[in-house]
Amino acid sequence: MEHMKMENYSVVTEFFLVGLSQYPELQLFLFMLCLIMYVIILLGNSLLIISSILDSRLHTPMYFFLGNLSFLDICYTSSFIPTMLILFRSETKSISFIGCALQMVVSLGLGCTECVLLAVMAYDRYVAICNPLRYPIIMNRVLYVHMAAWSWIIGYLISLLQTVMTMILPFCGNNVIDHITCEILALLKLICSDITINVIIMTVASIVILMLPLLLIFISYVFILSSILRINSAEGRKKAFSTCSAHLTVVILFYGSALFMYMKPKSKDTNTSDEIVVLSYGVITPMLNPIIYSLRNKEVKEAVKKVLSRHLHLLKS
Repeated sequence: MEHMKMENYSVVTEFFLVGLSQYPELQLFLFMLCLIMYVIILLGNSLLIISSILDSRLHTPMYFFLGNLSFLDICYTSSFIPTMLILFRSETKSISFIGCALQMVVSLGLGCTECVLLAVMAYDRYVAICNPLRYPIIMNRVLYVHMAAWSWIIGYLISLLQTVMTMILPFCGNNVIDHITCEILALLKLICSDITINVIIMTVASIVILMLPLLLIFISYVFILSSILRINSAEGRKKAFSTCSAHLTVVILFYGSALFMYMKPKSKDTNTSDEIVVLSYGVITPMLNPIIYSLRNKEVKEAVKKVLSRHLHLLKS
């Protein structure tokens, strides 16, 4: 009987993203705000990548991971901000079924990759501060390239599994997503069949991709802080902590919003606060990352200045 009911519904070929559409007076403001932040994200992160490539002093594991993080932030924001900008200025606010699935697999994959990458970066700082003499041997090129590659592979395997398990289920004509992006939690609310398996997979994935990396980051920083406190000179302690403070700030920003979004009790309706959080970790954090690393790191600051002065000099000449 239930199967016959499902067959009566039309197959969903497109979705309507109606998140924040209850505030029509804010649409232009949100469009301009997200556009400005997106341009800052592209420029800031591109500048960090170019600086880390051109400056030989930045050819170290830490800056290799930072380059990966900057590239990830560009890809992550590009997976949904252009679509979101179009929707802010559009009356229909529609996205195709395939477009929605692609947006989900790309953005979710990049989000999962960032979780693993931040844990890898914490391990790198642990080795650098707790085993400085052995750092070049432990963090050799083969190891850090493999660590970065596996961050991307793990992130996308988890994303692909969750996206496929969501999109194969029946929507029974429900195609209005109360969200600003094709976010997995918002899509699961539209499904008209049992989603117990999806909830189990998501819970396990949240533990694997959120809690385990966070635990590794926490353990790394316990050892890092104990090593810093054992340094005799105040200058030495300050220098050691300055290499970690930028990473720690990014971890707090990213994990704070991600844990709020995926580990809180689920409700049937999407709250405006959920959409603000998506904008926070989806737009604000990638925008702040290059600023945080540039302000907190003397080497990055100098490399960025060098690249900018070189290009400004070329423009003048």
